[in-house]
Amino acid sequence: MNAPIIDPLQGDFPEVIEEYLQHGLMKCIAFNRRGTLLAAGCTDGSCVIWDFETRGIAKELRDKDCVAAITSVCWSKYGHQILVSAADKSLTLWDVVSGEKITRITLQQTPLLARLHSGSSTPSLCLACPLSSAPIIVDLNTGNTTLLPVTVADVDNGLAPPSRNKPTDGLPFTPTAACFNKCGDLVYVGNSKGEILIIDPKSIQVHAMVPTPGGAVIKNIVFSRNGQFLLTNSNDRTIRIYENLLPLKDGIMALEDLNKTLDEVAGVERMKVVGSRCLALFREFQDIITKVHWKAPCFSGDGEWVIGGSASKGEHKIYIWDRAGHLVKILEGPKEALIDLAWHPVHPIIVSVSLTGLVYIWAKDHTENWSAFAPDFKELEENEEYVEREDEFDLIPGTEKVKESDINQDDEVDIVTVEKDAFSDSDVSQEELCFLPATPCPDVLEQQYKCVGSSSKLMDSNNSGSPLSEEAEQNGQATNHASSPLEEDTGGTRMKRKRKPSEKGLVLQAGKVGKPLKSSGRLSKLKSKPDTDLHIGNGMYGDGISD
Repeated sequence: MNAPIIDPLQGDFPEVIEEYLQHGLMKCIAFNRRGTLLAAGCTDGSCVIWDFETRGIAKELRDKDCVAAITSVCWSKYGHQILVSAADKSLTLWDVVSGEKITRITLQQTPLLARLHSGSSTPSLCLACPLSSAPIIVDLNTGNTTLLPVTVADVDNGLAPPSRNKPTDGLPFTPTAACFNKCGDLVYVGNSKGEILIIDPKSIQVHAMVPTPGGAVIKNIVFSRNGQFLLTNSNDRTIRIYENLLPLKDGIMALEDLNKTLDEVAGVERMKVVGSRCLALFREFQDIITKVHWKAPCFSGDGEWVIGGSASKGEHKIYIWDRAGHLVKILEGPKEALIDLAWHPVHPIIVSVSLTGLVYIWAKDHTENWSAFAPDFKELEENEEYVEREDEFDLIPGTEKVKESDINQDDEVDIVTVEKDAFSDSDVSQEELCFLPATPCPDVLEQQYKCVGSSSKLMDSNNSGSPLSEEAEQNGQATNHASSPLEEDTGGTRMKRKRKPSEKGLVLQAGKVGKPLKSSGRLSKLKSKPDTDLHIGNGMYGDGISD
């Protein structure tokens, strides 16, 4: 998939809010690998999957045993499974196509973040970052958990400094950030001492350590999609980018080779030397003036841009930097706090989640440039008189020179060879899930009365200055009333009402039933004429009308 070929006018980064999605109160989001599906976790324990092409709900995953808020959602490599962590200490693995629950595991602590093994098509392992303990590796088949180390003892001095990741003396625990690398054979852990530990998840052995400048608590740690860069968000209000010096595959073997070459040092110093050959500090991003804390920073799909949301209350600001370290754009949204961010894997689109549960879609502000399609096209500021050439509309204009094509028309066109996929780690043998069939929701009779009673409120809310376009509301993209039976055009909201019978129909019904009709303007005129008798059925019209 080549984005510049799909849309030649597409820019590098978004600029304005294109529309927003609404379904309950959504708190966390995640794109699948191709960006065709968007999963959103809600506060009621459900996980909604949006078709990002049509902006419609493709499937809703709901577990009757889970009514707590969803804390994170994660897709498997080829999109067939989704891992959902919730505030009730549960991890649930779903089959996306069938909508059935594969397994459910309850942990001892609430998982703030859960990530499936990034290198497996059918992962059985996941990495969870609980609220009150160190990160753990969870076997989804057996439910066994393995605690990961978060600090390294000072072997040289024989002293183990007290870890701020352990609740001592009644102090609260500092959550620890962790993530898999691109192939899933290494785990990178950022602790509260400002250290990045590189751990083998199988042997639970710390191979390297990289201290960050300042030693502040690391709140987030994320890899770019290509695995070449690592991002950390620290408590010192700084986002740091590290270049990954290890090979993308067989990182364990590379670490073992590095350890063999370092015989002169041991202990922590040895881990630091190995860490310096694994990660190299590339850039630092911060707002020097406001000193704002960052929320949910991440890379763009191609890794050329870095974004971070402002963690200030009541602000929905998104900062965009290029990889060279320059701030290129600040996106300002509504007066709602930002809680989650995601960049589309392919297109320059950002999706943000507000504290009110709305998902905002930021896209490029397109301007019409017709000369991009027709080089000879010329825009006119005012009318000009055009003189037609004599041979302009001839089948073969004499003024044009026919150029001979360099392409051999007899050459065979190759329609068998598949071009290299933009996703370098794609496995041709694995079928990737990109779309889901739409399942229409049946109308509920009780909702008719609720929607009729609240139609005026809905119309007021639609005209309250929301950044959503009217087209999105008419298509049912921004509200969860898409299945409502109201479909009459009233101020941008489609509602459906029963059609009012005509005057003639009312007269015919009254003639059959034999009941008097209420007077109307037209019928009063007919009655005011004394010489006019209107016969309907076997009775006189005037007999059925009261003054």
